[in-house]
Amino acid sequence: MSTDSKKTITAGLSAYGMSGKVFHAPFLDTHEGFTLKAVVERSKKNAINDYPQITSYNSVDELLNDEEIELVVVNTPNNLHYEHSKAALQKGKNILVEKPFTATSAQAKELFKLADEVNKQIIFYQNRRWDSDFTSVKKVLASGKLGKLNEMHLRYDRYRNVIGPKAFKEQAIEASGLIYDLGPHLLDQVISIFGKPLNYHKILGKNRVGTAVDDYFSLQLTYPDSIFVFVTSSMLVVNPQAAFVLHGVNGSFVKQRADIQEEQLLAGMKLNDEGYGVELKGNEGILTTIDAEGNKTKEVVPSELGSYLPLFDAAYLALTHEKPYPVTREDIITQLEILES
Repeated sequence: MSTDSKKTITAGLSAYGMSGKVFHAPFLDTHEGFTLKAVVERSKKNAINDYPQITSYNSVDELLNDEEIELVVVNTPNNLHYEHSKAALQKGKNILVEKPFTATSAQAKELFKLADEVNKQIIFYQNRRWDSDFTSVKKVLASGKLGKLNEMHLRYDRYRNVIGPKAFKEQAIEASGLIYDLGPHLLDQVISIFGKPLNYHKILGKNRVGTAVDDYFSLQLTYPDSIFVFVTSSMLVVNPQAAFVLHGVNGSFVKQRADIQEEQLLAGMKLNDEGYGVELKGNEGILTTIDAEGNKTKEVVPSELGSYLPLFDAAYLALTHEKPYPVTREDIITQLEILES
């Protein structure tokens, strides 16, 4: 994108684990509107191997006391998002906050009020809006080929039958469990299309031996014009099901979860490398439509290119030009009201 050459935003990461290394640092380093200056590394000092120019702080407080830092990425464990976001705002920093934004809608509203008081912005990191599979789904919806939509299913499954080492995900603390881990991704995708549901029903389950938190959830959301959306996630799915299934009066669309950016970035691929964001062959969606005479047509739908850079484009424009950011406060409150219910 074209940025204002007079303005570069100096950014710092609150952590340099997988999230910082994969989802934030490469984009802040590549985007011409940002300068990645510092990270917080409490024990292992690995960031300098990837970014020789970077400053490594030992604590979030040290990062917040750096007067050059204008944007703080809050990518610490879920239960610390509220605490670290509040501290950053109080230090006069703009914030880009990982999902879930907070554990409760009350916490979110408090942070919104504080951001307004100190005249700083909150950017919500909901990167799955820019996944190749989801943008492909939106392309099919926009084409009108399905006709009036009546049913949509979204799944995000894994197979992990043991208790993981990350305490903030596996212990019965604030914002833990699968519903707060993958729920924000799926709910944000639904909300970005349909908005706030008329009503919803939620089921949580605990299936792994010894689990202290939910490792299964299912949501049914009802929207106007008899549109029903089903959201499901499980930690015990050996054979992943289709991630997106849409049914309309004129046809159906089925698509696998196939965005490859996370896998590529973990393998060390750079954003400008050839093939970045290109789904593997064979993962294209299948659109089946039917005409008035009952004749079926099956169409392979080429996948869209996956890229999270547009998220950082939107963040830059929001911070420098006050352009509306795609993920709104209302979207986040709707999401959190469902998660906390």
